[in-house]
Amino acid sequence: MIVVTQILSMIQALLLAGLVFTGTIAVWHIVLLTLFLGLINAVDIPTRQSFVVDMLERKEDLGNAIALNSSMVNGARLIGPSLAGLLIAALGEGMCFLLNGLSFIAVIASLLAMRITRRRTENRKEKVLEGLREGFSYAFGFAPIRSLLLLLALVSLMGMPYMVLMPIFAENILHGGPKALGFLLGATGVGAITGSVYLASRKSVLGLGRIIVISSNLFGIGLVVFSLSRVFWLSLLAMLLTGFGMMVQMASTNTVLQTIVEENMRGRVMSFYTMAFMGMVPFGSLLGGGLANHIGAPYTVVIGGLSCILGSAWFAKNLPSLREMVYPIYVEKGILSEELP
Repeated sequence: MIVVTQILSMIQALLLAGLVFTGTIAVWHIVLLTLFLGLINAVDIPTRQSFVVDMLERKEDLGNAIALNSSMVNGARLIGPSLAGLLIAALGEGMCFLLNGLSFIAVIASLLAMRITRRRTENRKEKVLEGLREGFSYAFGFAPIRSLLLLLALVSLMGMPYMVLMPIFAENILHGGPKALGFLLGATGVGAITGSVYLASRKSVLGLGRIIVISSNLFGIGLVVFSLSRVFWLSLLAMLLTGFGMMVQMASTNTVLQTIVEENMRGRVMSFYTMAFMGMVPFGSLLGGGLANHIGAPYTVVIGGLSCILGSAWFAKNLPSLREMVYPIYVEKGILSEELP
């Protein structure tokens, strides 16, 4: 499935390059190709997240693998736009899109070169809606998974809109323009990479519940400080904190979910994870833009930050009972050695 989605992504990029080179590119082309890529990613991302476990020889390395993946993604987010800017300036947009399309060849070749031990799975003929209902009942019927997904969805919906409001802060509040925006985005990326490196250095999934609480709070506090700051260096520090909290909360949630989920439900739970993390962002951006239009960008970001802090407090309140539910799973998987008394 991943090979197929990567091939389709390559076709999308090459079509875009072809339209630019021939001078026939129009807005409706971009809309359709973006929709096409969104549909591909809806399948690709949950599949890749689920595939992480199959690539590991030792399951205890799961947290490190997810953190390493997160650091690579955020490293690419930092370096990619810079390289794209240089390529566009030197060679033009068409060549940039063409190189993007050709880069998928290396990805596809790497996937085909993998030697993965195939797991025996039960081949069940199941209707899509029935599978969706079963996955929903499993994910939201088990309190730890439900709580993790709801907190992640809240953070994505209320916290992540700060990204679309960042140009307003850079231009109108900090009076720095595009250069300030670049530094702010860079600070966010550095914080995110730092969080990924921290998680990659951890040896066990134990204690991640507490880390999720702390990182959600750090994310919310960073947003509140950023929204109230009128000093550029303080805003940079707030963005570092925000990026760190965002990445640690997201990757820790991913690790815990992948650890406690049943194998036959992994793909469906990771689909819900993708919906909670990425699916809520567009709605949050729409909500944030509407609020900012009425009450201003700073107050909008304050509300988002406080919502994340309140969500973290709710999760912390339920954490002891969630730990008791997860404890038998950790014992079964050998993460803990003995049952609760």
